[in-house]
Amino acid sequence: MKHLLVSLDKLHDFDEIIDVRSPLEYADDHIPGAINAPVLSNEERVQVGTLYRQASPFEASRLGAALVARNIAQHLETRFADRPQGWRPLIYCWRGGKRSGSMTLMFNMIGWRARQLDGGYKSYRSATLQALATLPAALHCVVLVGPTGSGKTRLLNALAQAGAQTLDLEQLASHRGSLLGALPGVAQPSQKHFDTLLAARLRALDASQPVFVEAESRKIGAVELPPALLQAMHEGVCVNVASTREDRAAFLQQDYAQLFENPEWLKAQLQRMLGLHSREVIQGWQQMVDDGRRIDLARELIDRHYDPAYARSSHAQYQGLSQALPMPFRPNDADVVEQAHGLLSALECKTR
Repeated sequence: MKHLLVSLDKLHDFDEIIDVRSPLEYADDHIPGAINAPVLSNEERVQVGTLYRQASPFEASRLGAALVARNIAQHLETRFADRPQGWRPLIYCWRGGKRSGSMTLMFNMIGWRARQLDGGYKSYRSATLQALATLPAALHCVVLVGPTGSGKTRLLNALAQAGAQTLDLEQLASHRGSLLGALPGVAQPSQKHFDTLLAARLRALDASQPVFVEAESRKIGAVELPPALLQAMHEGVCVNVASTREDRAAFLQQDYAQLFENPEWLKAQLQRMLGLHSREVIQGWQQMVDDGRRIDLARELIDRHYDPAYARSSHAQYQGLSQALPMPFRPNDADVVEQAHGLLSALECKTR
């Protein structure tokens, strides 16, 4: 079987990547682009593991082999029924053991040029953690700093349209970063999958060019940023994104439109702020939701929650604030991309 093993650096040499782990393992994290063709279901994996611990490894192996053979047969009759003779899949499981080995061997007996990832998912996870620990040190970060609602995300998107290199951490995290930043109906990735998405993005960046990124705290919702990336951001040049209070209130209404369309969900999110604010304040905000007073709620959140929280936040750790480049940015301006071009020009002059 050793001749069927390939290392992680051969990942892109194959027509398809197949993750044969259980659906729960796959959902927690997987190699980008991999499809899930489990050789053991979630329940079957528990059944085999329990038998291994409570009876004997032999009995567990015999049951596992029967289940794996049955599931591989089903995949051959359905998902892989149309694959051509010259098909080259790469197959992996947790550690590059029996699950992926069984499918790799069977596929080669059929005539496909299947290979097994040496070390399985664990080798990919190790490479991900290594990338998160080392790649950020080479980045030249330009950090967009400003309180919630100042327009940082729109400016970041405009910079991307203007041709700049950007790193959108909130998009990767499926969360806007603030306490009300959860997206209704959209689950955040697991920490492992966020790490995978972030490592893939870091590998795609050109370290010789600046990387524009929003200032973030250690956590975005439930996921954490790697220390090396936070350090690179803290040491970067900062751009102070400024908007008027009224523009910010209007901006929050746009950003939180999904929240306002789900009033009960929004009220539940506001309830989570109990402890940071009094019960009377929370109830007053919830009443604004019921009354449809969106602009009033936005102003209240700016004055009584976001700005005080921002003043206490870890954004003070951004060393680049001492050399921040003022960049008044009005989110309701017609051509944000033109402003982004102006920022790029100003930064070029500043660094000469």
